[in-house]
Amino acid sequence: MGRQNYLTNDPAIATVALQESAFFSKHITPDHPLASIKDNRALFICDTDTEAWRLAHKFIPPSMAPKAVRHYTPLMEASVKDSFKVFDQLDEQAEAWNVYQYMLKLASQTVFKFALGYHAHHFDHPDSPLNELVVLISQSLSLNKKVMSRGAWYGKLGAIPFTTAYDLNKVQHRLSTVISNAIDQAPKGESEDDLPLQTAALGASCIVDYLKRATDDKGNKLPRELVIPNMFPICAAGFTTTSSLLSWLLYALCVYPGNQDRLLQELVDAGISDATKWTPELSDSLPFLDKLVKETQRLHNPSFQPGRTAKVDCILPSGYKLPAGSVVICALHAIHNNPRIWSNPDRFDPDRWGTEEVSGRPKNAYMPFATGPRSCIGFNFALGEVKVLLPLLVYRYEFCKEGEEAVSYDPEFQLIRPMNFYVRARRRTSWPERTKGARKVAEDYKEGEVRPPM
Repeated sequence: MGRQNYLTNDPAIATVALQESAFFSKHITPDHPLASIKDNRALFICDTDTEAWRLAHKFIPPSMAPKAVRHYTPLMEASVKDSFKVFDQLDEQAEAWNVYQYMLKLASQTVFKFALGYHAHHFDHPDSPLNELVVLISQSLSLNKKVMSRGAWYGKLGAIPFTTAYDLNKVQHRLSTVISNAIDQAPKGESEDDLPLQTAALGASCIVDYLKRATDDKGNKLPRELVIPNMFPICAAGFTTTSSLLSWLLYALCVYPGNQDRLLQELVDAGISDATKWTPELSDSLPFLDKLVKETQRLHNPSFQPGRTAKVDCILPSGYKLPAGSVVICALHAIHNNPRIWSNPDRFDPDRWGTEEVSGRPKNAYMPFATGPRSCIGFNFALGEVKVLLPLLVYRYEFCKEGEEAVSYDPEFQLIRPMNFYVRARRRTSWPERTKGARKVAEDYKEGEVRPPM
């Protein structure tokens, strides 16, 4: 259909391709997986050789740095606790539910509060509808995948009604309007004063407030005309990736025996309770949680196809010749399951992490967020988020897979997400005893201390 791409499962080739260099760059050509949603004003979906990328890459990453994640951790805690009343009700009704649909609600509610400062109200009751912005972003990603899978010629049919390309253009136009309105209505921080770029996130109410106030050492800000287009990839990448990852994490706890019990025991041993105050230090003190997340991302990573374009004819590691203009797809699932690198790669084994074998693996044999200058800027927030949301859910509920049907994924979506994975979440009434000698690392809210509101 007029497109030729090159896929690799070799981390050596991926390492070369994912570096911005004289040989490769993120240049979104018609053959690139992101071609139909390319926007040279937006961080994730623009070419590297643009002034817009330089400005966005300067101003946006500090909003998701580790100290910013600490600032937003109470928001994560409040968001998942807001979902409890719905999951409690579903348990009382003995009702199984589609994991991805509810993790989509949870992740998007968290990200919208973080990015736009507004409450999506996804857990007012079990049947609360998805916010329009979630629907539009999901439609945009799904339609983009369909358009790109049909060849470069099909993407040129955007002006012809009743085509998928036309539907994509229509959705993207409405999406821009909704995001613009949300930006205008975003709450302000305690003041409207400008803030230094590297610490602005600590005084901002949300990403939009940050982008309006963050200034560099020369007093410059991210131009207003770049704020709106950048909020689409921030919101979209934020909740689509996390909702899929949370779904696969729950899948791992339900399908691979013993892992849910091990995680619960680790939470109990750490002294976690309903009164626990969550912090990044608490999440980082849970080694099995970290191993569980890593192994889930190795075997079930939502993102799977970062692409880079060859700027010149070049010879790759192992001697492959690649013509200029070729798009190399670093197939993350194939890299993460390459039997030349990983022993027994099809086996879900969290304990492989921390072993000499894994520690000595080739560079970038594991890169769930890609690597290089164009890797995911939100990985700190994404990992911080799942390491708050998942343990809080597991401490309160026992998750059991419902039905014997094999879980399938959606081949016409930009990310890998489970479509037919249903669970029963039973509220726990008892917990295991703490392991003798276990050290309590969790801290409880002090009497009278205000807990984060949703």
